[in-house]
Amino acid sequence: MNLAAHLLKTALSLGERPAVARGVQVVRTYGELADRASTLAAALRGRLGLAVGDRVALVMTNDPAFLEVLYGVWWAGLAAVPINARLHAREIAYILENVGARACFVTPATAANATAAIASLPSRCEVIDVESTDYRHLFGDQRLAPAEVDPTAIAWLFYTSGTTGRPKGAMLSHRNLLVMILSYFADIDWLDQRDTMIHAAPMSHASGLYGLPFVARGGLHVIPDSGHFDPDELAVLFRSHANVTLFAAPTMLTRLIHAPALQDHDFANLKTIHYGGGPMYVADLAKAIDLFGPRLFQIYGQGESPCTITGLSKLEHQNKSHPRYLERLGSAGVARTDVEVRVVDAEDRTLPPGEIGEVAVRGDVVMAGYWANPEASRRSLRGGWLHTGDIGVFDGDGFLTLKDRANDMIISGGSNIYPREVEEVLLTHPGVLEAAVVGRLHPEWGEEVVAFVVARPGTPVNAADLDRLCLDHIARFKRPRRYAFVDTLPKNNYGKVLKTELRKRDLSD
Repeated sequence: MNLAAHLLKTALSLGERPAVARGVQVVRTYGELADRASTLAAALRGRLGLAVGDRVALVMTNDPAFLEVLYGVWWAGLAAVPINARLHAREIAYILENVGARACFVTPATAANATAAIASLPSRCEVIDVESTDYRHLFGDQRLAPAEVDPTAIAWLFYTSGTTGRPKGAMLSHRNLLVMILSYFADIDWLDQRDTMIHAAPMSHASGLYGLPFVARGGLHVIPDSGHFDPDELAVLFRSHANVTLFAAPTMLTRLIHAPALQDHDFANLKTIHYGGGPMYVADLAKAIDLFGPRLFQIYGQGESPCTITGLSKLEHQNKSHPRYLERLGSAGVARTDVEVRVVDAEDRTLPPGEIGEVAVRGDVVMAGYWANPEASRRSLRGGWLHTGDIGVFDGDGFLTLKDRANDMIISGGSNIYPREVEEVLLTHPGVLEAAVVGRLHPEWGEEVVAFVVARPGTPVNAADLDRLCLDHIARFKRPRRYAFVDTLPKNNYGKVLKTELRKRDLSD
């Protein structure tokens, strides 16, 4: 089973349908995309001498060539290693060496960085710019049939963001990604050739993964002219394309709901916004629902279980008559169709509803393990369950509420404090744009709570106001003992707040 078969089947039945557009301009039909994937596969196996199972890196900004490279790699029976285009050369070099990449496809904006990374490697790795003559020469007259690969063969090596220590490569097989695709159809949307996916988030991450169902059903992939997220540009694309789906990290969704270009926008062409990758606070989510209407689907997943653990459906986003509507809105929804999810204690015993523990997941979408890291694989997959490192709690109806990452939990005076609970309260203040809560070492209590706050321009806010707000909504011991007002919060390239950096910043004061 080879995922490239999806592209081949779509090209056979929908060959004249548009496959890839830059902005509003179509650049590839499905027939053309499949033909280019096939000829690229022939060059990878022939001219470059790669063998089935070899690893090929994609250090690319969002670009129309991303899909033809990705499917060309699979067509040849190779493993794709999409890498965050904004990583430092040293970080790229670590991943390339760790995975033993034989070739690396780049875009002009990433070429210098990737070349610098590869120069430090002990073994040879071919660098190919997708806008170069060398790349064009790969598309010759020879073509291949999609390689026969085992369903358990690696399709995508997903490297974690590495906010604490070295990133690890989650081995995602063709079967893993097939199950992810089928789960998309079961839980989120049925798709066909009339659908559009706009890739405003990095295609090396969830946007690229959730592009796979659109290839399987013949949908159009739109790469913004800018190549990245821009609310004004998205307003134009929402008007220009039909049945639009967008993946947005929570920080992106927050920017959208405050974008002037979208305040009086007609969203008739917008079908779905799926969001995930970090906490989405209820105050911001309520504004998003008011703006976008019944178009939101929350995804909770990890690279190790790609985009698939639990989900909060469009219906639940709109179910305002339910007596626990706000509680459910603050949850990550219910277990997806293809997985089992439970909350466990330190001894891996399943906890009943209402008790807090670590989220564990099992199913055919879960990775086989981490590349060349058997110890980390053993720890994460013990007992046949992926231990996510996320702390959560189920209610009696099967809705999972995430508290925090295990390493973000604060223990003060022997009591557990979950930063997200405090952040939710702070964000109800009209003067707070963003907030992040971390623990700081305290000689008596072990840790104390510190809040980093980004104020909304033109709206006054001070520590005394926030302290009163917290005392009105949460237990006294949970309230921050210090408020640090900052211009921005440090984030990684996927928009997640880097609390490790905040801890360092606070400790150095």
